[in-house]
Amino acid sequence: MSSVPIHGNYHGYYAKRPCVNDPRLALLPPSTFSGKRVLDVGCNEGWVSCEIAQSHGASKVVGVDIDDALVRAAWRRRRTVWSAQGPPGETAETDGQSRKRKRVDVDPVGEADYFPASCAHSLGPLPIPQSSPDVFPHNISFRTADWVNEAIPEDATGYDVVLAFSITKWIHLNGGDAALDTFFSRVAAVLAPGGQFIVEPQAWETYRKAKRMDKKLRDTAQGLKLRPEDFPRMLAKLGFSELVELGSVGDGGFHRPVDLYTKL
Repeated sequence: MSSVPIHGNYHGYYAKRPCVNDPRLALLPPSTFSGKRVLDVGCNEGWVSCEIAQSHGASKVVGVDIDDALVRAAWRRRRTVWSAQGPPGETAETDGQSRKRKRVDVDPVGEADYFPASCAHSLGPLPIPQSSPDVFPHNISFRTADWVNEAIPEDATGYDVVLAFSITKWIHLNGGDAALDTFFSRVAAVLAPGGQFIVEPQAWETYRKAKRMDKKLRDTAQGLKLRPEDFPRMLAKLGFSELVELGSVGDGGFHRPVDLYTKL
């Protein structure tokens, strides 16, 4: 893998975009990931993948990235997030009139960021006990793959949600218009009917800086005909609903829209 992040595979990306709870996820309806199988394409160091698996109720999250070093970092992020998670909590059901406790349920997912990071640094990460495969950290895994061009084993059972944050520009510049066609077709193929495709399109004007990284990107950019505003039309041809604009978040160059499409 080249030391130049020509695939958008920035190391230390979340040092530039720091957050405990990613604001892009806050734009989504609360039930988006609940009980769902989720694919996070271009997961980088796994911060978003781990948040979805831990705090948004997903039954399974698969993070995939083209850079093996980032995937190894994502596995470490899983351990770090787990080591900061609090003990299982109790939730009480109460009678609406008497407010008496009727039943106590144990929530297997403890509070996120309960323990300070210094605990794991000084004492080492917490061991991961056996528990339900649908509960963090057992409900998340990572794979190294060029997902646009190669399938992974989890694709066989499909997904309810596919997430594509900050990657469309890099797919486009590395593989041209054909790569975007392939990517969107792959998403359509692995999504169940009613499944959702969440994408953070990168503006056309940002391509100018990105293509300077490498001659291959500059050469590819010269032949590009498609633009981000063409995405709704392309996805409609693949059987997706009209674009739902969820809003924009982020600062500076990271201020981008988050869009939602549903497979019909």
